[in-house]
Amino acid sequence: MKLSSALIIGFLPLALAKSILVTYPQDTPDSVIKDAQKSIVQGGGTITHEYQFIKGFSAEAPDAAIQSLSTQSTKYKPIIEGDQVVSINDDKDCNSN
Repeated sequence: MKLSSALIIGFLPLALAKSILVTYPQDTPDSVIKDAQKSIVQGGGTITHEYQFIKGFSAEAPDAAIQSLSTQSTKYKPIIEGDQVVSINDDKDCNSN
């Protein structure tokens, strides 16, 4: 019983994590983005993808870690949005007629 309780408590932060996309203005220094990623990890989150074409990354993180990003840099403000599937075919199966 103690083991199952420990497992549940151990996985609780992952269950409360949100999937997000974080982007920055193109003139943002790489150091600002690295600091943001470090903040997410220190806050109990994980970086799921680092983008090369745009300045940003995707992550899974609890609310507290996400909120900390908004206050890190006054000059380079991130745009933080929920990561979601985007479709051009109105969510219809591509094989359907």
